[in-house]
Amino acid sequence: MGDFTTDGRRLALLSAIAVALGILAALVAFVLLRLIGLITNVAFFSRFATNLASPDYGVRGLWGVLVPVVGGLVVGLIARYGSDKIRGHGIPEAIQSILERDSHIQARVAFFKPIASAVTIGTGGPFGAEGPIIMTGGALGSLIAQYFNMSSLERRTLLVAGAAGGMSATFGAPISSVFLAVELLLFEWRPRSFIPVAVAAVVAFAMRTLIMGNDPIFGAPRLHTLGWQMLPWALLVGVAAGLGSGILTKLVYVVEDAYHKLPIHWMWWPAIGGLAVGIGGLFDARALGVGYPTIRALVTGNVVLEAALAIIVVKTAIWILSLSSGTSGGVLAPLLLIGGALGALLSPIIPGHDAAIWAAIGMAAMLGGTMRAPFTATIFAMETTHAWGLITPVFVGCIGAMVVTVLLVQRSILTEKIARRGTHVAREYSVHPLEGTAVSQIMVPREQAVTVRAEDRLADVAPAFAAMAPPYNHNTYPVVDEGGRVVGIVHHNELVARAGDRESGAMRISDVMRAPVIVHRERRVRTAVERMAKTSRHSVVVVDERGEWVGYLSQGDVLRAWRRAIQGEEKRVRMRSIRRGVLNAPPVR
Repeated sequence: MGDFTTDGRRLALLSAIAVALGILAALVAFVLLRLIGLITNVAFFSRFATNLASPDYGVRGLWGVLVPVVGGLVVGLIARYGSDKIRGHGIPEAIQSILERDSHIQARVAFFKPIASAVTIGTGGPFGAEGPIIMTGGALGSLIAQYFNMSSLERRTLLVAGAAGGMSATFGAPISSVFLAVELLLFEWRPRSFIPVAVAAVVAFAMRTLIMGNDPIFGAPRLHTLGWQMLPWALLVGVAAGLGSGILTKLVYVVEDAYHKLPIHWMWWPAIGGLAVGIGGLFDARALGVGYPTIRALVTGNVVLEAALAIIVVKTAIWILSLSSGTSGGVLAPLLLIGGALGALLSPIIPGHDAAIWAAIGMAAMLGGTMRAPFTATIFAMETTHAWGLITPVFVGCIGAMVVTVLLVQRSILTEKIARRGTHVAREYSVHPLEGTAVSQIMVPREQAVTVRAEDRLADVAPAFAAMAPPYNHNTYPVVDEGGRVVGIVHHNELVARAGDRESGAMRISDVMRAPVIVHRERRVRTAVERMAKTSRHSVVVVDERGEWVGYLSQGDVLRAWRRAIQGEEKRVRMRSIRRGVLNAPPVR
């Protein structure tokens, strides 16, 4: 009867494994970022180095156009002959593994996904490293869980813990990584899953500080606090980001549908997307690659308006054409870049004209609106910029963007891909309606329950029950002994079947009854339903603190209670009037 249901020993085991996952995720993030840097330096600068360089200062001309095409060809080959699960931006694939495969991810995905993503991004692909790292971290969590005797929910927890660790290590953002897990991946809010995920994210962050430093990835701590008068402007930026987000989501899947109409194998699509990337780089090379330096320039106010407009146009075009081709790369960084450029572009019409502030708000709003994850986007912006004074306007912008996308776009860019594969993802979390109702509130009291005695002969009672329908929508009846104690249950159909059976004439109720399923009267109705499901029974016997039976609960009673809960959500009444006072007073309990 506590606030949460948690097994301490299982929680300790999962948390211990999460520590290892956090360390592994940080190492994977470090290696992947270095691999991206190596491929970028070799492809664009003809040098052997592993620093995360921006392609915009590299080679130009025909070779600059061909580099992304070669990268797309390599990714297509890996996807076809390695694993087609590496296609996409990571998070939808993790969600689908959770929903459809009992959180099982193949080992080859953990191997090929980071390689394909490093090739894509290193050759100029306009993606972030976070999506592949999230998928790779999730694959590691799933693989480790497969070596233990674990339930599907526990494997999901470790998958998500690895994913959160990967994101935390990439951006140095442990809190928003946990929020991402809750808002997108866990499909629940329980300590049994939340705590191991938090452990992995924090450990990954700590490990990151050891091997990559502790500076914020988009550091802009000098951004000052805005007064409440600026909140409407933050809402305006959020609405604009929401509209942009909706357009982006629609365009991605319009272009993806166009790829499916091409008369060539999907293996070649990433090369076509790479060609679009290479051509886009001729117009604005800052749109190539992970884009972290450009995001940093936006939130520090070092990008002029003309450049911001060029970034929006070019980045959007090459990102959509490349992402839709089925290549491998993350969506977070492109959304941040496009949203930051949008905020900077709107800054001239906002009092103060501070492009850096509105770029920070715009990037968070674009992320929050597109992913329908406002808490993740808000805390992410704070953790990556350290501009904590902007937390309220950033949150307002994220909410504004989410409102627009929820109203205008049926599914997010993440869930749309899964829906197209035949799986619907419910994103609304709430306490189950049966969790708020006690068994004692809806049970049939002992005085009203229809019972049979264990010593009664079937021949005596079966005809009477065969002639009537089960009362209260009950299909089973409590069986009591001479003292009135419940000793079992008997099914109505069992009695009916025995009514005309001469061979059963000497049998008693005790010969055909089953053991009762017991539930305490103060337990939630959901607990009773869970026990019915586990035992394949249609009813439970209700007992009090002394163990004496006080009532009876069947599936019909549960459905009626659930129906009342639905009516409480849908039925609308006016309870007060200015002239007449109370119209419909709530019942007194």
